[in-house]
Amino acid sequence: MSRQVGSTKSAVLLSPDNVLDLFHSVDAFLFDCDGVIWKGDKLIDGVPQTLQFLRSKGKKLVFVTNNSRKSRKQYAKKFLSLGITVHEDEIFSSSFAAAMYLKVNNFPPDKKVYVIGEDGILEELKLAGYTGLGGPEDGKKAVELKENKLFEHDKSVGAVVVGLDQYINYYKLQYGTLCIRENPGCLFIATNRDAVGHMTDSQEWPGAGCMVAAVCGTTQKEPIVVGKPSTFMMQFLLQKFQISPSRMCMVGDRLDTDILFGQNAGCRTLLVLSGCTDQSTLEDASNHIQPEYYTSQISDIYKFLGP
Repeated sequence: MSRQVGSTKSAVLLSPDNVLDLFHSVDAFLFDCDGVIWKGDKLIDGVPQTLQFLRSKGKKLVFVTNNSRKSRKQYAKKFLSLGITVHEDEIFSSSFAAAMYLKVNNFPPDKKVYVIGEDGILEELKLAGYTGLGGPEDGKKAVELKENKLFEHDKSVGAVVVGLDQYINYYKLQYGTLCIRENPGCLFIATNRDAVGHMTDSQEWPGAGCMVAAVCGTTQKEPIVVGKPSTFMMQFLLQKFQISPSRMCMVGDRLDTDILFGQNAGCRTLLVLSGCTDQSTLEDASNHIQPEYYTSQISDIYKFLGP
């Protein structure tokens, strides 16, 4: 089946009749994590068997997540705790993408990075050779709103990275704002702009998009977005694995990030309905992002092709 990138052609339900077309045309499956592999800390049914089956058939598996709370090493540990072995080199998180954006753009190592986010960003920055400030530690700090009280910030901060942050507070917003507005040339980098995410298995929670929006509002600036649907992570994938995008399939639960990310790069796309997007949203007349295929969850691949 041929596919047009950005086409509004209606998505096709994955079935035993068409799954082989997708399977044989793909060398690598790119999986989102939240809502596809797990919800919170709970695995979605049939995931281990499906991943094992795909590996046994020689398919390359890559995990591409916008969730910046963890580093690649921390994500590898989470997979292992859920009974799945994934090497950290197979994981591309937006926390890693933020650090790599600084690296490829020759960010000066003597400049610091202020983080409105969690440990994953700080760890990836450290691995890339940068000094990170902020993070969960600043979530414990309070501001003093009184006369003649000047809020001090580090003038050597050259970038502010904003991601999902359950510890966000007024202190962090002021610190990041001052760095972006007052430090010459300070970069404003967003890991992603996801509105919500499955932080637990039972419901959606505010995503990094609301933290990014707060900083946009206070600085009146737009960020450099390094996560999906930006093609920045895809450039790294292509460089590392040397696989043509046309031989990859992006599997995700979000139309505006996962599916658009795949389409922007020229990948085949599969939407799963196990996360943020339901069938009514997919079929709504206002939705103009149509995946090539859709199905209930990734275990359908195994169900249609497995023993």
